[in-house]
Amino acid sequence: MAFESSEPVMRGSSVKLLVAGGFGVGKTTMVGTISEIPPLRTEEVITEMSRGVDDLAGVESKSTTTVALDFGRITISPELVLYLFGTPGQDRFWFMWEELAEGAIGAVVLADTRRLGSCFPAVDYFESRGLPFVIGVNRFDGSEDYDADEVREALDLERWVPVVMCDVRDRASCKEVLITLAEHALTLAASSPAPL
Repeated sequence: MAFESSEPVMRGSSVKLLVAGGFGVGKTTMVGTISEIPPLRTEEVITEMSRGVDDLAGVESKSTTTVALDFGRITISPELVLYLFGTPGQDRFWFMWEELAEGAIGAVVLADTRRLGSCFPAVDYFESRGLPFVIGVNRFDGSEDYDADEVREALDLERWVPVVMCDVRDRASCKEVLITLAEHALTLAASSPAPL
């Protein structure tokens, strides 16, 4: 016997967002800070063997690393849920990015101004696939302050790519970055020609 109701059936929507960037830039921290559920993490201890493979310059005190993905969830309303997927930062795990990016509407590329070059591969990846992205400049303790225009110039970004200063340890700051991404993705979608 089928369940009958006079109430309209509400179908929820889910949105997939990526959090990407270089090794040790704060992807796992961001997903954990903003997720309403305990995040799924695939972190492993950095071994002496990986120290010879992964570039630990600037993050020498880092003791764990993401080897697959981070996953978190944010419920905006009963009709809208955001799923966050944090990518691994080391180039030896980049083969996973294709799977993680499948179905995503956009990405946050976290940047560390002490090691700005570590976010170039993520910027190149999303630019080449036409996936909307924003730069979240994670303000690390002791790092020099740069404004958004300086970061944009250093990364050779188009003027329409948003650059947001943030602290991934702060929930409100993470929220601001995700709102900027959502607005950017919607703006780009609205300006794209309709498919034939």
